[in-house]
Amino acid sequence: MHARDWFLVFISVFLPPVAVALKRGVFTKDTLLNLLLFLLGYFPGLIHALYIISKHPYPSHGGGLTRPNDGYGSLS
Repeated sequence: MHARDWFLVFISVFLPPVAVALKRGVFTKDTLLNLLLFLLGYFPGLIHALYIISKHPYPSHGGGLTRPNDGYGSLS
């Protein structure tokens, strides 16, 4: 698991819908389902949040801040 995923696990212990919204987007089916589960009870929302975080891991390569610099600043 990536460090960002562990941070989302930490957030999900306190507010599961916030962790799912950060992972999947604000107005997605996953977030709305998690909000409903959280309103029905804490543990169903927590279990769903942990499932979403583990099912959609942070990519370890490609995209985002892990891209190579594509020669920016190189002398060659």
